[in-house]
Amino acid sequence: MEGMHCPFCQNPDTKVVDTRLSEDGHTIRRRRECPQCGRRFTTVESTMLLVLKRSGNVEPFDRAKVIAGVRKACQGRPIDEGDLKALGQKVEEDLRSRGLAQVRSEDVGKAILRPLRDLDEVAYLRFASVYRNFGDLEDFQYAIACPLPDRATQEAKRQAAQKGIGATPYSAVSVGPSRA
Repeated sequence: MEGMHCPFCQNPDTKVVDTRLSEDGHTIRRRRECPQCGRRFTTVESTMLLVLKRSGNVEPFDRAKVIAGVRKACQGRPIDEGDLKALGQKVEEDLRSRGLAQVRSEDVGKAILRPLRDLDEVAYLRFASVYRNFGDLEDFQYAIACPLPDRATQEAKRQAAQKGIGATPYSAVSVGPSRA
């Protein structure tokens, strides 16, 4: 990786004298000094989360798009704008916590489901019916009856599927004791 050039004398070798993480954890502020001219300057570095769309296009993650999509599902429901913003932040934090520079658009939709269900089940069903392309009443009944698997279960299933062992993406999940 190439070093940071001094904006004053164009020296390619600068020294970091202070580093601070922003409150949201997504940007880093660095105070730098040029050993050649002695001047100081600040850089701000941020991470970019990219979304791979079904069409194959890649675009930057946009929290406002997540909020806009969820807002449609929440129309007529007693949900305020602050709740929508908090949900958008949870979704972004979830996606960023995966440590990936790029996520699939399907992953964004899945990341929306749990916090939306926690916020409002009717809005969850509306969103899920479009996102999962419900075809009939049975799809709604299944979505109502089945709890969402937790993140650890999903990750374990994904890893097992990648290794070719155990669970597949379509394996049944036990949701409680059997009634035999």
